[in-house]
Amino acid sequence: MSALSGIPVTDDFANGGVSYWYRQIGLPSRRAPLPGAREYDVAIVGGGYTGLWTAYYLKQAQPDLRVAVLEKEFAGFGASGRNGGWLSAEFAGSRERHAAARGHQAMIDLQRAMFAAVDEVIEVTRAEGIDADVHKGGVLNVATNPAQERRLRAEVDDLRRWGYAEEDMRLLSADERESRLHVEGALSAAYSPHCARVQPAKLAVGLAGAVAGLGVDIFEDTPVTEIRPRAGHAGKAGAAAAVTTRGTVTAEYVIRATEGFTASIRGQRRQWLPMNSSMIVTEPLGDRVWERIGWQGGELFGDQAHAYCYAQRTADGRIAIGGRGVPYRFGSRTDVRGATQAKTVAALHGILTALFPAAAGARVQHSWCGVLGVPRDWCSTVHLDHATGLGWAGGYVGSGVTTTNLAGRTLRDLVLRRETELTRLPWVGRQVRQWEPEPLRWLGVQAIYALFRTADRRENAQMTRTSAYARLAGLVSGR
Repeated sequence: MSALSGIPVTDDFANGGVSYWYRQIGLPSRRAPLPGAREYDVAIVGGGYTGLWTAYYLKQAQPDLRVAVLEKEFAGFGASGRNGGWLSAEFAGSRERHAAARGHQAMIDLQRAMFAAVDEVIEVTRAEGIDADVHKGGVLNVATNPAQERRLRAEVDDLRRWGYAEEDMRLLSADERESRLHVEGALSAAYSPHCARVQPAKLAVGLAGAVAGLGVDIFEDTPVTEIRPRAGHAGKAGAAAAVTTRGTVTAEYVIRATEGFTASIRGQRRQWLPMNSSMIVTEPLGDRVWERIGWQGGELFGDQAHAYCYAQRTADGRIAIGGRGVPYRFGSRTDVRGATQAKTVAALHGILTALFPAAAGARVQHSWCGVLGVPRDWCSTVHLDHATGLGWAGGYVGSGVTTTNLAGRTLRDLVLRRETELTRLPWVGRQVRQWEPEPLRWLGVQAIYALFRTADRRENAQMTRTSAYARLAGLVSGR
């Protein structure tokens, strides 16, 4: 029996892997590949948000700079065109670890920079005429059992130490919670205004167009197989290089912006773990369903489960909801062009109907998945080494829609050798050890998510404290 048996799907339901966001607007026409060996001032490997934002800000700051973006598929193919559409101020990783690098205030500065980055992205979409269905409705985090409620309240209290004022994050009264969004079994909810809904593919396609319009060369269908430091970088002149299947690009700086696909580059297999996340989207919901659910403010939605979900009410009246699915594939392999397993679709549909019973009759129209990058300490990083000519940014652990913008502006300042508030933030220059070799890497991730799922089941049985299984998973993961 198929895992989809009993799951209502539309007549045109397809599991071909392309995200609903691209199904809505159509795949972009591909740009020409690299025509052979070339020389640039800056070569950026990866045509997702990180690479595009970096190119955008570099060309704006110094129009005569020769900048190229090298992309294996098409600009926006990866997580940039497949994510949940959360333009959120949430920053990946332990605040304590970031603070240990440059102090408590530096972490507060980083959080404030993330608040500002949300508005920066919105402003660029306006300035560049990018219609990405942007709506700044904030974000709701909801607890549906006593253990989740305890964690949520503790998290809000803890955020006060990290620069969050009352207006940045607050617990809602039961009346306000229900007036915003009805979630089955909700016990409490916290709200932050620092989040906006976006249509990810529209943002990626629009940003790529803006970058190309500034004079950046975007080469698609151009896989990079190796990134090389400056020849004789210990004191001799030379250029860094990006080796592609279509020729080698040499540049003063080569920036790696490959996030979940980093393992595909020679020598980078253990650098960042490619974590999988999957999504489904419903058909448009009718007015009667929305009356029962609410969600008139267009907030983003997340829960406090360990194997958490994330969701948005789309601009065309659907619910798009995501979660981990199959978290990791052996050997740091990535998905087959975004195809989603039937059991993952069924699991996400189960979460959807448990949280929003009014949507139980809505058919699932599409499913897809993508990969995100996870460093060994789960903390995002941005770096540029002037000696080798190599730089990178990533490890966003699912919080990349906004963080990529901050990374792009920070890399601009680093490349141009500017000392700014951005280059002093604690994630700059962070060094992270590699993941363990296989099979330890695969076994560890499987154990982590098995423990998290067990913890959620136990907490749903009305535990009042976080399950010991979740605490053990945290120790194994090194988060």
